[in-house]
Amino acid sequence: METIIFDGEDGTEIELGILEQTRVNGSMYLLVVDPEESDEEGSAAYILKDVSEDGEEEGCYVFVEDDTEYDAVYKVFAAMLDDIDFE
Repeated sequence: METIIFDGEDGTEIELGILEQTRVNGSMYLLVVDPEESDEEGSAAYILKDVSEDGEEEGCYVFVEDDTEYDAVYKVFAAMLDDIDFE
């Protein structure tokens, strides 16, 4: 699984596994999981949005917090991964 290093608010680095990526309304989104949070029921999934400026070599990602935006992107990922049970 491809991974991305996410800088937490407290300065720690978190390695997240990328399940899928998509573009919605011109923005790139990643569906990621924290492999360390995995248990027999699965693991928590998060949606990250690429907010990097044009010309930047590496992406700059933030957690999607807007409910409307989250719901729209969630539906796209759920359709892409219809064999996975999202809760």
